[in-house]
Amino acid sequence: YAGELLPTHQENGVWTRLIAGEMSGTRAGAKTHSPMFYAHAKLDARASMSLPNAYPERAAFVVSGTVTVDDREFTGGQMLVFAPGKDAVVSAVSPATVMILGGEPLGERYIEWNFVSSSRERIEQAKADWRAGRMKLPDLDHDEFIPLPPDPPPPANPMS
Repeated sequence: YAGELLPTHQENGVWTRLIAGEMSGTRAGAKTHSPMFYAHAKLDARASMSLPNAYPERAAFVVSGTVTVDDREFTGGQMLVFAPGKDAVVSAVSPATVMILGGEPLGERYIEWNFVSSSRERIEQAKADWRAGRMKLPDLDHDEFIPLPPDPPPPANPMS
């Protein structure tokens, strides 16, 4: 997406670029399929920012620098997940780059091996497709095939 479709905002030592979704009354030009926000933020030392309370699921990934949340310190490479409905304030100890994101829950998700879906049937289809070689491997990572682990055995019958 061109830069003009990704709005920026700067205030009180915090610069943000909204990459997708809607945040603080501003909408990014990138198309989304559910209510959400995803933004790149740069904080000067001692600057603070609040994540939107409008979304029940919210998180921040610290790319670089050091930040505090609720008097706990976090550094680059850490993902912070915030409780729904509670204030989420990120404060920079040093200059920091943080990716902030959140949105509405997508519903129940099922995970098995490398497959994630909202449908157990779709996971079973993906397993069958993987076993049969019907899934295209990535162009630059197709030399090694990892077989799907076998299904776990059924639970034993309880003794009477």
